[in-house]
Amino acid sequence: MKEFIKEIKKLDIGKVETDVSLKEYTTYQVGGIAKAIIYPKNIDCLVLLIQKLRAYQIKFMVLGNGSNVLFSDKVYDGVLIKLTEFNKLEFHGTKVTVGAGVPLMKVSQQAIRKGLSGLEFAAGIPGSIGGAVYMNAGAYKSDMGYIVSKIKVLTPKMTVITMVNKELDFHYRTSFLKKHKDYICLEATLQLKHGKKEEIEQIVLDRKKRRLESQPLEYPSAGSVFRNPKDLFSGKLIEDLGYKGLIKGGAKVSEKHANFIVNFDHAKAQDIKELIDFIQEAVKEKYNIDLTVEQEFINWE
Repeated sequence: MKEFIKEIKKLDIGKVETDVSLKEYTTYQVGGIAKAIIYPKNIDCLVLLIQKLRAYQIKFMVLGNGSNVLFSDKVYDGVLIKLTEFNKLEFHGTKVTVGAGVPLMKVSQQAIRKGLSGLEFAAGIPGSIGGAVYMNAGAYKSDMGYIVSKIKVLTPKMTVITMVNKELDFHYRTSFLKKHKDYICLEATLQLKHGKKEEIEQIVLDRKKRRLESQPLEYPSAGSVFRNPKDLFSGKLIEDLGYKGLIKGGAKVSEKHANFIVNFDHAKAQDIKELIDFIQEAVKEKYNIDLTVEQEFINWE
């Protein structure tokens, strides 16, 4: 790893951070140490970085805002790539071209200010554009699949191609990218529509009020832990089992919303993982329902 880092710094690919605590880079605020986080300056630098990682046989992954992941407490003995420098944000009428590293909430806020409708659902989602496309982020019966017209991706062969909406296989909290992790979203084009600014702002304000009342936003979390089974709500199933407020170490099932696990007292990743596993097993035993976890478990093998 040392030789690799030395070479990357010499090539001036972008900012390099070493031995970084993942608590600073995930919304759960847990996780071990990452050996390196690298911020490529542009597509050419990203391509060169991946080629070098492959040559050195170092594992790597692209990390967005860390809002939908649970890293283990172990050392991540690889490289995390952050596309923060992929920060283009351009509005052309009702079309938005946006880099993968731009926060989804920032795009939503700017769209709302311009009286553009379609991103109201995203006003409270803390992910990056790349991460939002990857997992088909959504809320309030809408998601990225409704507004993404095309994306620019880097393929495993290191070529840049454009993929249109119908190729992206958007479904509930998943997409082509989630099933093909070696494709990297670089940029997205969103298709919005004109709306009445005051009405859009009111919708967002009303939803924000509801979120503050019903979600534990005062604690670190990663949003909803489990997907909702068809015609059911995971939070209700967990609440009916009496597990609101259940504690493991520094992690707790939220008393406000049972489908949230919060880091309320310097939790370890292991505390959160054990709560998730326990709830999954309890729901399976009681209701014979297999709850699907929304978050991705990383470095647990």
